[in-house]
Amino acid sequence: MFEDIIKNVRAKTPLVHCITNYVTVNDVANILLACGGSPIMAQDAREAAEITAIADALYLNIGTLSEQSVKSMLISARAAEKKDIPVILDPVGAGASDFRTQSAKSILEAAPVAIIRGNVSEIMTLAGVKANTKGVDADAADMTRFSIDFLVDTAKSLARTSGAVVGISGKTDIATDGRRTVLIKNGHSDMSKITGTGCMLTAVTAAYAGANPDRLLDALAASFCAVGLAGQRARERMVTENAGNASLRTWFIDNMYKMGYADLKGGAKYEIY
Repeated sequence: MFEDIIKNVRAKTPLVHCITNYVTVNDVANILLACGGSPIMAQDAREAAEITAIADALYLNIGTLSEQSVKSMLISARAAEKKDIPVILDPVGAGASDFRTQSAKSILEAAPVAIIRGNVSEIMTLAGVKANTKGVDADAADMTRFSIDFLVDTAKSLARTSGAVVGISGKTDIATDGRRTVLIKNGHSDMSKITGTGCMLTAVTAAYAGANPDRLLDALAASFCAVGLAGQRARERMVTENAGNASLRTWFIDNMYKMGYADLKGGAKYEIY
């Protein structure tokens, strides 16, 4: 299912224009290089459209918003539409403040978004379902009180209304285009002990989408599997060597760098819903 997705990324080295948050920007750049992509960061409105026009994908992350960054995101989204470049949105903390929620919605209204990837609380907020966002993290209650069937239906609903492929991160990841749905069970809870695994996941999704713009659902599902598998392997080494979370971060990026189709074929855990 994912063979061409991985091969195309390595062959094409997709350029991803990232307007992302300053907390994880370095890790986003490094994970893009590790997975086979190429990062470029341009947040000033004076060059946002120009940079987007030469990219293969546009990654928008609302983790550390400002009036200026939102302006650049909207300009870039419209430029991506003109060039038929996939826009990937990470609505970090949507639901935590009106500014975040409205900013995410304004991006969705400004131009077509190819993929929305968020946690349970963020996706529920954008789908119009009451959620309990805990800062930039999903609320534990949202992750446990709803069934997979309900979450799939919520993701499908958002996919249909937005026109985007939708991904929900959780113990079981969900990827859907509103018709087809894939459930992914790679990853480990200890990945949450390093900042930015969600941001890095969405960056990988952008690279996969940029190299495979005609297979967006497969690109999203493949990124869930690859990032989750890299996290699993990094966590296994952390335990074996009695190391800490800084080592987990390094080994996670290392495992993405080494990730090939054979690794993914042998370790991906997914099912068609």
